[in-house]
Amino acid sequence: MTTTAGATPTGTRTTSSCLIPRAVLFGNPERASPMLSPDGRYLAHLAPSAEKVMNVWVRETAAGAADARMITADVSRGIRQAFWGQDSATVLYLQDCEGDENFHLWGVDVTVEGSAARDLTPGEGVKASNVLTSKRYPDQILVGTNGRNPALFDMYRFDYRTGVAEAATLDTENPGDVLGWGAEEFSFEVREAVVKNQEDSSETVRVRDDAASPWRDFLTFPYGEEGNLVDFCADGGKSCYVTSSIGRETTALLRVDLRTGETIEEIFGHEKCDVGGVNIHEDTKEIRSIAYNYARTERRFFDKELERDFAVLQGLGPKDAEVSIASTTRDEKTWVVGYSRSDGPTEYVMYDQAAKTTRPLFVTRPQLLDYTFSPMEDVRIQARDGLELVGYLTRADTAAPTPLVLLVHGGPWHRDTWGFDGSAQWFANRGYATLQVNFRGSTGYGKSFLHKGDGEWGVGAMQHDLTDAVRWAVGEGIADAANVCVYGGSYGGYACLAGLAFTPELYKCGVDIVGPSNIKTLLDSIPAYWGPLRNDMLLKIGDVDADEEFNKKISPLFHVDRIQKPLLIGQGANDPRVKRAEADQIAFSMRDKGIPVEYVLYPDEGHGFARPDNRIDFNGRAELFLAKHLGGRCEEFVKPEGSTATFPLEEEQKKSSD
Repeated sequence: MTTTAGATPTGTRTTSSCLIPRAVLFGNPERASPMLSPDGRYLAHLAPSAEKVMNVWVRETAAGAADARMITADVSRGIRQAFWGQDSATVLYLQDCEGDENFHLWGVDVTVEGSAARDLTPGEGVKASNVLTSKRYPDQILVGTNGRNPALFDMYRFDYRTGVAEAATLDTENPGDVLGWGAEEFSFEVREAVVKNQEDSSETVRVRDDAASPWRDFLTFPYGEEGNLVDFCADGGKSCYVTSSIGRETTALLRVDLRTGETIEEIFGHEKCDVGGVNIHEDTKEIRSIAYNYARTERRFFDKELERDFAVLQGLGPKDAEVSIASTTRDEKTWVVGYSRSDGPTEYVMYDQAAKTTRPLFVTRPQLLDYTFSPMEDVRIQARDGLELVGYLTRADTAAPTPLVLLVHGGPWHRDTWGFDGSAQWFANRGYATLQVNFRGSTGYGKSFLHKGDGEWGVGAMQHDLTDAVRWAVGEGIADAANVCVYGGSYGGYACLAGLAFTPELYKCGVDIVGPSNIKTLLDSIPAYWGPLRNDMLLKIGDVDADEEFNKKISPLFHVDRIQKPLLIGQGANDPRVKRAEADQIAFSMRDKGIPVEYVLYPDEGHGFARPDNRIDFNGRAELFLAKHLGGRCEEFVKPEGSTATFPLEEEQKKSSD
């Protein structure tokens, strides 16, 4: 029910005529990430504490929402990754320190009120990864940590209710070249290792018959091919499921002989996009469904009952929503189901699988229901060389051209997807159309599409795709050519800098969040555990180690003189991927050359802004910036009480004048 004044659009506007508050769009969700315990007794979710920090809350499933109690006590950046232990009594979660990405695994007993969380992977600078559990070994956990060597992850096995990852619990030691590990479900033994060849950047999957057997090379994916081992089949070690692009353009799901590596069966592949999530029965290991996504999520079903369930759920949910299973009990009688749409918040329901009925659980951001949002359209854009690009358009107006924000995704080996995007809706409400495009080099569209981005950063075809997308929007009457902003984080921040430096005539302004300005210094400062991936990154980006001129060619820092339009930079001081120096060096260079630049640094953030007050603070500054240069609407800026924003340019100038 709409009660907010101005919540209804006027004229040809696509969103509410009133200004939708930034705090509503970018504050914490009221609740998120519902998780049923395996036995179904408890329901956990994430929600903010009284201090507005996301924590884990738990209640008995049969109880009401008001009975939920907070079981963790984070006071800074909030918990974003949590899941149940197989004992149905322990919630496990990952948390880092002020954005350093050295995530530790923590556990807390939910059955005893007031239980303190325990750090299961202690040690300064230690990062936990590769967390594995099995319902057949409900008290055990396998987890990788780099405590022995910062660049390598060993696997540890212990009782997570009482133990921790330490030397005495070492299960599988990394021989020096393993990037990741996998376990076989029935024995819960580490039987898969993924290895990256540092010479040719090929990737090899090693397997072994059991923990006492030697490792052997199973499958090798040469550079340019994509694939991985998905799971072991329930046939006594004879076969496994693998995704692979070898011999085809996109990845397909195969059943492969574990001894010979020969394909026994091709189960499913799509000609235009890669295989996505695979739903496998825990006991029989039969394939139940396979998801894929060219523009929207679709599924191929192999389990007729599951197909019927999804049809029922689709019919019971909101129009045009995508259905997903968030959680199930071990017996699969009760599900938590999510409905995602592009013009409103995600809502969750409890699904009784036998009765085929649902009951409401919660809406993640109920305040959004008071406003009208713009439906996201999936569009097709033809690049200058004829390559088809999938994009997502969120209009501000249905009849007239408007200013445009080109919102560039990070990675770049990642992709945009359809759904509610708070930034896109924010821009649309302020009067800017938003275009997000999966440029070449994005994932999900097959090996050729991915590797057409190799060596094409900055001045090459990856950036040309973004240019072509803007020109498409102008040609379609969507965008005002004189008022376009390039906006993005991580690689998207780099694309912003590259756009301003290499196509200065195209953009009116730019917003760069944690974007690199010098690719060589970026790679020289990556975390130790990214070291084995460096050669792969050089093949994709170009050899900035050996070719100084190439690095200068694609790094915006060396082309500051070409930047003509204003830039806003946001950076986390603790970012382990894109160090603060990447922002410092271009901000100070622009300032020294008299080019308009604003620079905001958050001392308690990393690769992005996790704390709501910082997120709202930066977006408020960005909104003022966009209104000044593109002419859209603007909510009054009031610095949030908990914002830690600092301003290195002004601070340096003040020091110089003192």
